[in-house]
Amino acid sequence: MSTVARVAGPGVAAENPQRLRARRARKRQNLRAALLFLSPWILGFLVFTAWPVIYSAYLSFTDYDVINDPTFVGLENYQRMMEDPKVRLSLWNTFVYTVLHVPLYTIFSLGLALLLNQAGRASGFFRTAFFLPKMTPPVAVGVLLLLLFNGQDGLINEVLGWFGIDGPNWTTDQNWIKPGLVLMSLWAVGSSVIILLAALRNVPAELYDSARVDGASFWQQTRRITVPMISGAIFFVVIVNTIASFQIFTEAYTAFFGSGNTTYSNDAALFYVIYLFQQGFEALNMGYASALAWLLFVIILIFTAIQLAVSRRYVYYEGEGR
Repeated sequence: MSTVARVAGPGVAAENPQRLRARRARKRQNLRAALLFLSPWILGFLVFTAWPVIYSAYLSFTDYDVINDPTFVGLENYQRMMEDPKVRLSLWNTFVYTVLHVPLYTIFSLGLALLLNQAGRASGFFRTAFFLPKMTPPVAVGVLLLLLFNGQDGLINEVLGWFGIDGPNWTTDQNWIKPGLVLMSLWAVGSSVIILLAALRNVPAELYDSARVDGASFWQQTRRITVPMISGAIFFVVIVNTIASFQIFTEAYTAFFGSGNTTYSNDAALFYVIYLFQQGFEALNMGYASALAWLLFVIILIFTAIQLAVSRRYVYYEGEGR
């Protein structure tokens, strides 16, 4: 009895050794073809992502000013972070912005998605209208922030004046800078609205029919059916926007730092990535900036892990039987 037959065992037809070798050759050929097609992405990932990440980890232990060669300083950059008041200030500003931005952005996106779900044939037009602001360059959004939220003659305060409300100085009052940035971020909810709308379209209509027969109101249907059934999409929107909030940069930098305006304090708009940019590309403390970047990575990793742990209890995925 041949070796192949012995391995196959009784009752199992032995495979021809020649066909077995041919099949293995085809697998190797398919693997080489797959690697060939993936090679542009693999090369780009190694050159533009993996290597910069690895090199920044090395730079975080050095004193590097871009001009001279890096000098190894051990944990000095990380010790400096612990004593730097600007790190604490920027982290606090970023955390406050995230706490304000993520819930409001998610609720506003969900509200628009619920309205779009009732729009019928007109939903295609409104989907496009809501998504178009997302295409606006962030620098333009930063300039638009200064125009709309100007405390003297901005459009927002003018509209508030129609209702007898004296609007605050959004761009100069330290207490209103972050709320103004949060409100401005609602300009670009289009992508989240599209994601949530797609999830809403997949909710079985039978569930709503049964709820209406039982006399459930719209609010009860939303709370008991809609939100649980699209909780996976809501969780995705929350986690993506949490990561984005920790990395807020362009709009705030354009509005409060890019013009070089020093007539008022902009400490309330000093977010973590802005301070990282200032250290790395303005002060040329690239080693210190690399350490700041790794701290941000660890913070985002921790918050993401917490969100993933919480999601196991509150997020429903179809087919899990929960």
